Amino acid sequence: MTDTYPTARPTDATYLDEDLDLPTELLNTPWIDGHNHAHTLSYEDRERYALSGCAGMVMVSSGYHWTPYKPVRASDIRYLWDDAINRRAAIERNHFFEAKLGLGIHTGVRIEDPDAVLEAMDEYCELDEVAVVGETGVTPSQHVEAWDLDEQRAVVEAQMGIAADHDLPVILHTPNTSPPAKRSYRPELATPGYEKNPGLGTEPVIDGDNPALEAVKIDVAAAHDAGLPEERVIASHADENNTAYLMEETDCYLSYTIGHSWLVGVDAATVANAIDEYGPERIMIDTDCANVLRTDPYAIKRAILELYRYGIDADDIRTVVWENPKRVLGFEE
Repeated sequence: MTDTYPTARPTDATYLDEDLDLPTELLNTPWIDGHNHAHTLSYEDRERYALSGCAGMVMVSSGYHWTPYKPVRASDIRYLWDDAINRRAAIERNHFFEAKLGLGIHTGVRIEDPDAVLEAMDEYCELDEVAVVGETGVTPSQHVEAWDLDEQRAVVEAQMGIAADHDLPVILHTPNTSPPAKRSYRPELATPGYEKNPGLGTEPVIDGDNPALEAVKIDVAAAHDAGLPEERVIASHADENNTAYLMEETDCYLSYTIGHSWLVGVDAATVANAIDEYGPERIMIDTDCANVLRTDPYAIKRAILELYRYGIDADDIRTVVWENPKRVLGFEE
């Protein structure tokens, strides 16, 4: 580019010392969202995924938010799975990205008869479109009615055993430790952007100073007992509270959920810091976009650019958003 400009007086451009060698390949880097609930979103939201370069996703049909009755019955969970199976092919056909499924039993609400749905899970996991079991994992407290910790762990371990039998990975719902709020909302209004009644939360079933981290440790122990290798465990919603443990004491993959950073405080800077400290080999990112939450289908595309701005190499970014999820979640070509 020219060093002089026909401007009336010098502009900023005059003082630039060198041309930037920008990684324009990042504009076309394919990416995979390994954990969302896109089948609950609008057509327009899924189109935003496609327009921003999404090549594949795992739509997780494990979530108590869509089962209006509490406690939840096994038939309610089966309905969620069946609904996702029913819609998957049409979603893939409409938007051109590869759509796989995650089927699991979430412990955020007590299930009345979990054995009935566990018995059915084995047959569901034989389907080609099922890429992962989950999301699941022990949670410190439930919605409406508490679920005994030992019972939760048994249900989680049973799912991990089924995943091991079918050589499928498991997505863990690792509890986040949200940053302190700058100011509280009126209690009767709760948190705007999250369409859930927080006043119905139960007392924690895990004691201690750090129940969120303790839940993750219980899940890892359950994986051992179920015969599921740690490298087949994807700790979704990873954050600064559990990163050191998972990276230094396990072989699990970490997936940082950046689709609702306003709520949990995890964003591209969090991911960049983890890459700096531990490398990109076991790191992924996901959006967790769902219709009960203010989320951003563009989050991963934004993060691709933001990670480079934070100093992460383009090759490492590709590893995190494409190579790792493609391999771990079975999107191999």
